[in-house]
Amino acid sequence: MFDFLESDWFNISLEIFFLLLIGWDVKKYLQTRKREYLINIALTIGFAIWALWPYYNSYIEWNEEEKKSLLSSCRKEKNATLCNCMDDAIFKNYTHKEYMQIDKNSSEFKEFLQEAKKECLDDSWF
Repeated sequence: MFDFLESDWFNISLEIFFLLLIGWDVKKYLQTRKREYLINIALTIGFAIWALWPYYNSYIEWNEEEKKSLLSSCRKEKNATLCNCMDDAIFKNYTHKEYMQIDKNSSEFKEFLQEAKKECLDDSWF
């Protein structure tokens, strides 16, 4: 039901929304010089960090070398687009530590891979 929360477009729209709120408060502060707009700006920045941090945390945790090692294991397959999409799904959902500790043969991980593959092969948006 809430699959849209994991999409990149949702993150981008949240960023734009927070920037609009901050811009509006800056404009109002410059017009009125009221302290309440500074508080609104600080609260909006704090809420934006709180809301967007989980989305970026998984991307931050992966080094370029770690990403390359995961990507190199997938290059053996013939479908590079599917491979890149699957790797992006792993980067989004797992930090490097979580990925290294997870049991790759577990039913939960296999289910995740099946769902990610299904989403990658779904061309309903195009």
